[in-house]
Amino acid sequence: MKTFYTILLLVLSNVFMTFAWYGHLKFKEIKWFESLPLIGIILISWGIALFEYCFQVPANKLGFKGNGGPFSLIELKVMQEVITLIVFMLFTLLFFKTETFRWNHLLGFVFLILAVYFVFKK
Repeated sequence: MKTFYTILLLVLSNVFMTFAWYGHLKFKEIKWFESLPLIGIILISWGIALFEYCFQVPANKLGFKGNGGPFSLIELKVMQEVITLIVFMLFTLLFFKTETFRWNHLLGFVFLILAVYFVFKK
């Protein structure tokens, strides 16, 4: 069950992180945000990122072997990076219609899956 909750919390944290880091690029489409200075956008993104930490920290605490969880620190990090890229690609394809998913991106993902395989191999 700790495995499931760790992965779920990592996914949720990455959704918030992606919106905090890249969501502001769509703000220009919202009238109210057009004239917002950079510091305003930074503060909004920082506020969104707070929720990322609210999920990321418990995911690492729950999932880490040193706290009774199922994952080593390296496994947690590799898993988090793969989840980050999956969430980012979904976000990009859904919100930025001008971006294209090409064969080299797919190949990169295959290598990431291989990285996960080798990191988790006992």
